[in-house]
Formats: sequence, structure tokens, C-alpha cells
Amino acid sequence: MNKFAETLTPDNAVLAMIDHQTGLLVSCRDQDPHLMTANIKGLSMMAKTVGMPSVITASMPEGPNGPIMPEITDILGDNIINRAGEINAWKSPEFRHAIEATGRKKIIMAGIVTDVCLMFPAISAVAEGYDVYAVVDASGTWNSAVAEASIHRMTQAGVKVATWASVLAEVMDDWRSEHGLALGGVLGEHTSYRWVYNSFLQANSQ
Repeated sequence: MNKFAETLTPDNAVLAMIDHQTGLLVSCRDQDPHLMTANIKGLSMMAKTVGMPSVITASMPEGPNGPIMPEITDILGDNIINRAGEINAWKSPEFRHAIEATGRKKIIMAGIVTDVCLMFPAISAVAEGYDVYAVVDASGTWNSAVAEASIHRMTQAGVKVATWASVLAEVMDDWRSEHGLALGGVLGEHTSYRWVYNSFLQANSQ
């Protein structure tokens, strides 16, 4: 099957979290910051729940950009690739090699800010044959116009624009799958789907 038509699974994808740094979070005005944080945590928990490899990178964290937000490291660990100067993470040999080492051609990617930290490596990875899912609601930027322009440019370049819940559902594939119930719990914890999930749990406890 062509890798661009093949759906996401726990075994064919890697999660890349790019520059979700405390100093950069002040730039994120295109969505509610609490909602964005919940989305970032949900995406990270999805990967941890199914055992999907993850690669975290930060841009000059010793400066004003700051460290990676603790909501990510608390879930995925603190093995972080600290870049000395590359704006486009894909131009960092360490980051690119970490992706390559997984042997996976599908990259679930999120970054702050959307129009730089996410868009640049997403387009670069697609140009090298990777199938990239840009998770725009686990990313953030200056305003909605900037986010929209970024989505257009990524789409034109062949990046698949996605949301974290749709990525989770695609990875789950079937409620009866090995990770179905646990992934439903992740969705319930970080979205209003919790009411449906709680109803399901109650119905099945009787």
C-alpha cells in the first residue's frame, strides 16, 4: 500500500514535538491557551499509551525561548534534542537522525509556533519522502490569520493537516483493539468526550 494512503498505526508512526517551550507559549494567541495545553497533553498521552516512539526538540532552551513545557516532559520524558541554532528542526542532524532511527516514514508533528517550528520541518520532511501529519491544534501561533496561512502552505506542499483527536482515532482504528479502551480514556480526559466515555464505563460496569 502506498504510504500516503496507509492509515496511522502504533507501529508505523513517530511523534515529533517541536519547540513547545515556555518562553514561546506567549506567542500563541490563535486558540485558548488552556485548550491548547490540553491538546498537547492528549497528543503526548496518545503516543505513550500505544508505545509510539517520540522525538522532542527545543530551540536554544538556555535563552529566552525557555525549556520544554513540563506537561510534555512529564508524559514523554526529558530526553530532549537541544538545537544550537537551526530554526528548521529538520536541518538539525541530531533531530533528523532521531527520526530516521525509528525506521518509520509517518511523522505526527506538532510545534510552536505553527508558521515556523511546525511548518518548516513538516515541509522539509515531506520533500524527503516522509508522510507528515501536522497537528495544528497541538501547535500555536500569533493569530488565526497566521495559522490559516500556515495550513494553506503546508497543504500545498503535501503535508496532511490534522487534529490530535482525529490522529488518536486513526491510531485506535477499532474500539475493540488492544489500546481501544485506554485511548478512549485519553480522549475522555482531555476533551468533552469524557461524558460519552463515562456513560460507556457506567453501562459496562453493570
